Amino acid sequence: MKIIHTIAELREWRKTVGTVAFVPTMGNLHAGHMALIQEARRQAAHTVVSIFVNRLQFGQGEDFERYPRTLEADAALITVNGGVDVIFAPDEKELYPNVIQQYQVNPPAIADELCGAFRPGHFRGVATVVSKLFNIVEADVACFGKKDYQQLAVIQGMVNDLNMPIRIVPVDTGRAEDGLALSSRNGYLNEAQRAEAPRLYYHLCRMKRAIEAGERDYSKLAIETVADLRVRGWHEIDYVETRNAISLKPAAAGDKQLVILIAARLGTTRLIDNIEVQLG
Repeated sequence: MKIIHTIAELREWRKTVGTVAFVPTMGNLHAGHMALIQEARRQAAHTVVSIFVNRLQFGQGEDFERYPRTLEADAALITVNGGVDVIFAPDEKELYPNVIQQYQVNPPAIADELCGAFRPGHFRGVATVVSKLFNIVEADVACFGKKDYQQLAVIQGMVNDLNMPIRIVPVDTGRAEDGLALSSRNGYLNEAQRAEAPRLYYHLCRMKRAIEAGERDYSKLAIETVADLRVRGWHEIDYVETRNAISLKPAAAGDKQLVILIAARLGTTRLIDNIEVQLG
C-alpha cells in the first residue's frame, strides 16, 4: 500500500494500472468507511482512498479546525481491513495551489435545501473538491455512502450533467448495533448523548412503518418526531422531511420511491440520517 501526497506521483502511478475504484474521505475513518472500501475492492482491480479535510465545504463557525486529522491511524485501520493500493493524502496547498479556488462547481437549487439551507455553500465545496479528485484519480468507479443522501444526489447529478466518465456506486449506511449511523462526528458525543443519539433512527423507522401502512400526512409524522426530540433534549432540529428519493423534491401523492431525511443537533454535535421507503 502506497501513501501518495502529490498529484504528479498519483498520476504517474495511475498510468501503470488498469481499472480503479475510488473512495473519497476526509479521514478519521471508521467501520462505515471500511464498508465503502470493501465495495470499492469488488468494483475494480485497484483501489484508491483519498484523505483530505476540505475547507471549502465547512461554513463559518463549523468544525474545520477541530476536525480530526488521523492519517497514521487511518492507514493502520485500512491495512487491518485488507488494504488498498493507494492512499492519496495531499496537503491543502497541493490541492488548492491558488489558495482561493476561483473556479467552483455550482450545484442546482436542490443543493440549497435540506442541509444546504443550514450550511450555505456546503455542497458547492463538496462538488468542487470531488470534481478535482475525479480529475486527478481518473477512477472508473467511485463509492459514496447513502448516509449523506443529499451529497450522493448532488454527486450523481454532477456526474450526469457534466458527462464525467465515472460510475457512482451508492453504499448502504453503516450502523452501530443500536442503529446509530456511523459518523466521524459521533466521537464528539458524551456518554449520555451517545445513548440518546439512536433516537433519530428510531423515528426514521417509525415514520417508514407508518407510510408503509398507508399514512400520507408527512407533515404530521414530522411534527410528532420534532416534538419528541425536543422533549428529549435535542435542539436546532433543522429538518424532518419526506422527499422523492430520485429528485429530492417534496414527496407527492403518487411517489413510490421515497426517502425520509432528518438533521438535528444533540449538544454541540449535528447529526444527520435517512431511510429509504419503497412503496408498491
